[in-house]
Amino acid sequence: MRGIRGATTVGRNEKEEIWLAAQELITELLRTNAITPADIGAAIFSVTDDLTAAFPTAGVRRIAGFDLVPLFDARQCAIEDSLPRCIRVLLLVNTDAAQSDIHHVYLRAAANLRPDLEG
Repeated sequence: MRGIRGATTVGRNEKEEIWLAAQELITELLRTNAITPADIGAAIFSVTDDLTAAFPTAGVRRIAGFDLVPLFDARQCAIEDSLPRCIRVLLLVNTDAAQSDIHHVYLRAAANLRPDLEG
């Protein structure tokens, strides 16, 4: 089992925008790691305290194959000067891939959280 991390941001605290951003993030994590929903043991999402319009998991449930994946939403710790309107995810994935072959995905302004992953 491996953990795969990702994050993204939204421009506004609106349900559809939160859902679409979560869908985009998960779709990119699946693509870049060549995994399917059946490979995922669980997905843990967190959002910053300024995102209150929707659960990211409600958007992810719209992706084919996610009806059986255990999904969980949580509130991110409120840390001074942290990135606003941010959605983070930790996927627990059944894979034989080496840890060095895992591709973490940080989209939009969340790319600033992990500049070491650029390129």
